Amino acid sequence: MNQALAVMHGSAVRAAVAVCAMVLMAGPGIVAAQDKILNFVNSLGRTLDPHVAQALAGSFIQLNAYDNLYRYQGNPPKMEPWLARSHTVSADGLTWEISLRENVKFHDGSDLTAEDVVYSFRRALALKQAVASVFQLVLKPENVTAPARFKVSFVLNKPYAPFFSALPLISVVNPRLIKQHEEKGDWGKKWLATNEAGSGAYKIVPGSFVSQSALELAYFPDHFKGWQPNSAKRVKVTYTEEKTTQVMALMKGSADSSDPRLPPDTTERLEKSGKVTVHRDSTMRLFLFTMNNQKPPLNNVHVRRAISYAFNYGGFIGQIMHNVPKRNPVPLPLGMWGYPQDVKGYSYDLAKAKAELELAKKDGVDLSRELSFMAITAADETVQAGQLLQSDLRKLGIKLKIGSAPFYNLVGLTKTKEATPDIWAHWVSTYFVDPENWVGQMYHSSYHGTWKGSAWYRNPEVETLLESARTITDQSRRDVLYKNAIRKIVDDAAAVWIYDAVQLRATSNRITGYRFSPVGSGGELQSIVFK
Repeated sequence: MNQALAVMHGSAVRAAVAVCAMVLMAGPGIVAAQDKILNFVNSLGRTLDPHVAQALAGSFIQLNAYDNLYRYQGNPPKMEPWLARSHTVSADGLTWEISLRENVKFHDGSDLTAEDVVYSFRRALALKQAVASVFQLVLKPENVTAPARFKVSFVLNKPYAPFFSALPLISVVNPRLIKQHEEKGDWGKKWLATNEAGSGAYKIVPGSFVSQSALELAYFPDHFKGWQPNSAKRVKVTYTEEKTTQVMALMKGSADSSDPRLPPDTTERLEKSGKVTVHRDSTMRLFLFTMNNQKPPLNNVHVRRAISYAFNYGGFIGQIMHNVPKRNPVPLPLGMWGYPQDVKGYSYDLAKAKAELELAKKDGVDLSRELSFMAITAADETVQAGQLLQSDLRKLGIKLKIGSAPFYNLVGLTKTKEATPDIWAHWVSTYFVDPENWVGQMYHSSYHGTWKGSAWYRNPEVETLLESARTITDQSRRDVLYKNAIRKIVDDAAAVWIYDAVQLRATSNRITGYRFSPVGSGGELQSIVFK
């Protein structure tokens, strides 16, 4: 193990345990096991609004406090009817009609009907947040209607192949409750940030939400899916960035889970304790360095290729990540249709990196500027990956300065190409199962100004391929288009693609029924029961 790798390996789990984190994880708020309260650890966002938050924290709220028309279940994930009973689609792919269940209640006891679904989609489209980005391209609010009490109609502007796959993105909310709290036409956004208006398996206990750190849930006995004996009637959700704190809480029995990103080098200790089960689940979540393709010198393909050759993929995955993730050199999960098996991508090769930099110099590129690299605060592997890249770029004469910020702060930076970092490390999770979720949203210019599109990549040939892949409904033809687009994107070295994540999450042996799906990363709680 070289020196740079050894230093980073030693920092994988922080030695310091914050006092405030210990209070959160194991203080008076955590009750004894016999009280049958599920003490679940999961990241929490800054808002409870299901039409605003995207990322794992947002998915957790959507899966537990709300319902959607369809929902992904299992691994590999499959779409299952949820609020919907069935659907039809016209021959031209434009008109979708969805029939609803008739036995669904909101938490306030009112019936959930097609008008509520209409309001939910119109609200999401009006707010123009990440969860609605898929639909804004093809759906006008007035074209979502309720032709009958339990039937919803969608009329698209043009055929859009990912439409059905993306339906689980929109949670159904209670408009009667929200309208009571609207302020100056804000669609209740201010109120819903700290309250809920759902029909999901769990209700959010009023006043329990502490931004990014704590939340309480109480089961909704009238949920249409029903309940098993020994289900968790009450859930205390906590989050601390300190992985050491999470491990200690699991070991002493004051927590029933870790968060979904348990460090690989902690699993052996946990499993030997006999108190927990460590779940290893393939996630379809990509880890990559996004490079700002419009900021010099990264606007030169040879510079981007040089950086792609300068990262020690094997050292990072093998020594830092203990060979848990799987190497993936392209912007689509392994095994997903549309994946070009012939693309080998970039390997760690400093000689090739030097050759690419010589070509960049011939293009007149100035390589003297120090580049910025942003890691995600508390995600140790993003810092470690940056340090590894920094070490090898130094050998090539390229200076790299490493900084870090919370994910939400980095998302804010990506709204403009000027503020977007030169390079930043992040994951792209599975929000819906279609290549559009990854390559389509990451490398089409319509997503510039979003965190997914923060490469600011533009290639006219790729634009045409991705646009065709959106509108053609035949999957075999779409498969070819995505493969061709990915070949060009990889050749352009738009980013540094590193691995497909395997999620490590530990759960207490006093519970069973934990289920994982890549959509939501195992955050759906209704199936969990006490032994």
